[in-house]
Amino acid sequence: MHAVNAWDNVYAQADKALTAALSEYDIELNPNVFRARLHEYYQQRDKDYQETTYHFVLRELLKELGYAEVAESVIRSGLDAMYAVTQSNWQIEKDAAETLQALKSNQYRLGIFSNAGDDKDVQLLVQNFGIKNYFDFVLTSAACYYRKPHPRAFEIALAQWNVTPQEAVMIGDSLQADIFGAKELRMKTIWITRRAKFTAEEMQRIRPDFSLRKLTELLPTLDMLNMKRF
Repeated sequence: MHAVNAWDNVYAQADKALTAALSEYDIELNPNVFRARLHEYYQQRDKDYQETTYHFVLRELLKELGYAEVAESVIRSGLDAMYAVTQSNWQIEKDAAETLQALKSNQYRLGIFSNAGDDKDVQLLVQNFGIKNYFDFVLTSAACYYRKPHPRAFEIALAQWNVTPQEAVMIGDSLQADIFGAKELRMKTIWITRRAKFTAEEMQRIRPDFSLRKLTELLPTLDMLNMKRF
């Protein structure tokens, strides 16, 4: 999946939707304050690879602002309004469905582990794009606590199949989160470069087993690795 519009504008619209939803319950929140708090949280999670959900971040911020007893349903309604904006700005890759069908037809077992601050958001995206049935599981760091490249994130995913790292392949677009994390467990790795963002330092330090631009190149690459069903 990839974003349609520039994320700065999308986030600004999403934050306004969040604060508008909360204002219906007489909760006043400056969207800039919320986004600033999220950036503090981003800095921390990038250090320890432990997920703090958006739900928790929002609740703690509201407590600081004097809203100590906000109902769970109110917090959720605000987040749902925010994610309704961001979700409308995602598109599935044009070769995704074709590739997923080919992999499934060739008896590959597929799973998702996504670094994300909200589990419901990811589950809805996968469901709405009509690809959920291709996957044995859809896990997020919001639900599992650990973020890639923390080894526990990969261990939790592998445990869904009860397989060893050597029996699976990690496919991802992040050199640090996906490829480095998997290689630490000695998994085979395939880096999807089409929309990847990376630094020169990462390119020097992290070496995937394969680098692909097109998703349709996945099946022949996996066949080469002989990673048939477990």
